[in-house]
Amino acid sequence: MTQTVTTVDVPEGSGTPPTPGRAVRYGRAVPFFVVPFGLLFILFYLVPIGYAIVQSLYTVERTGTFGPAREVFGGLVQYQRVFEDGPFWTSIGRVLLFGVVQVPVMLGLALLLALLLDSGLVKGRRFFRLAFFVPYAVPGVIAAIMWGFLYSPNLSPLKSITSVVDLLSADFVLWAMANVVTWVYVGYNMLIIYSSLLAIPAEVYEAARLDGAGPVRIAWSIKIPLVMPAIVLTTVFSIIGTLQLLAEPQVFRSFSSAVSSTYTPNLTVYSTSSIPNFNLAAAFSVVLALATFVLSFAFLKFTQRKGAAQ
Repeated sequence: MTQTVTTVDVPEGSGTPPTPGRAVRYGRAVPFFVVPFGLLFILFYLVPIGYAIVQSLYTVERTGTFGPAREVFGGLVQYQRVFEDGPFWTSIGRVLLFGVVQVPVMLGLALLLALLLDSGLVKGRRFFRLAFFVPYAVPGVIAAIMWGFLYSPNLSPLKSITSVVDLLSADFVLWAMANVVTWVYVGYNMLIIYSSLLAIPAEVYEAARLDGAGPVRIAWSIKIPLVMPAIVLTTVFSIIGTLQLLAEPQVFRSFSSAVSSTYTPNLTVYSTSSIPNFNLAAAFSVVLALATFVLSFAFLKFTQRKGAAQ
């Protein structure tokens, strides 16, 4: 015997609950939530991307040395300049090295702090949760200035360290910036992982304890595998943030001569647009965006294949 389910509309503001066995259509509410997001997404995401792509296809020409500048369609001329620009690709290699070292350290610390907060061994979890997150509330520029003074041999209160190791030299300045980024974002990533830990049902832990599992075994065999989606998410965010590194190197340029105007890809874009050469800067931006997409997509595919294999 087939049962027929009737679809009805519930008047807004009626306060009448739907009758059991009946479905409720929310079609009228969908545009109310989707349209504002769609407009903002188009206006502040798709339009700037499209504008950058269009600008990258033009080049500036002058009539004579001091003639008026005019934009003409140049096709892929700007992209040819991008691929021939050695400092730009050196900067990409530099931030990739930065990410290979800094991202695992940062996420490892975030995971460790999240596990400690979730373990029950730490008292005053609300205080420590806020304390770990507070550095993220400090703007990146302010954090870079603060740490720059700490690193400066002439200004630092830690002269016993800075007089022996020049943290602003060409050999150490990249890792000095990595320390700043780690200090700022560990708490942010910790909060994402900790929220994922709180979503694990308590029954899972109870069953593990009945089987004789201790805290370390539970953390390694249950907690970490179950929060792996959150770890993947934070890794993708970190990959994107690594390639967009700008505030720290820009501030550190005033402290260290080792940081040039092309030290990172985003600093190259900023410096090129300040010349000004907006068309070449747009081409740099498009290539950088594509590189970010490729790396993020490749990491996601790698984690998906690894998860399917297990």
